[in-house]
Amino acid sequence: MSDDLQKYLEEQLRDPEFNAEYKGYETEFGVVRALIKARNEAGITQEELSRRTGISQGDISKIENGTANPSVKTLKRLAKGMNAELKIEFVRSD
Repeated sequence: MSDDLQKYLEEQLRDPEFNAEYKGYETEFGVVRALIKARNEAGITQEELSRRTGISQGDISKIENGTANPSVKTLKRLAKGMNAELKIEFVRSD
């Protein structure tokens, strides 16, 4: 995330209403960030990941943009296409 974007986000998070809404999407943002990071670390493009998985590049783009909500099955296919394993955890929030 660029410094300007990070500063803007920090400023917006001071607004309690924005902060509550943002936190409501924290899990989804985490999935998006993890997917992009794993793909970049694998050194492959969305197009290459599409070729490896049979998932359209457009659908991969939607997932990475946060406009699609992938199933666990889809996440497993994406992980396999990046020679990675999908790991999901439940963490106590108290």
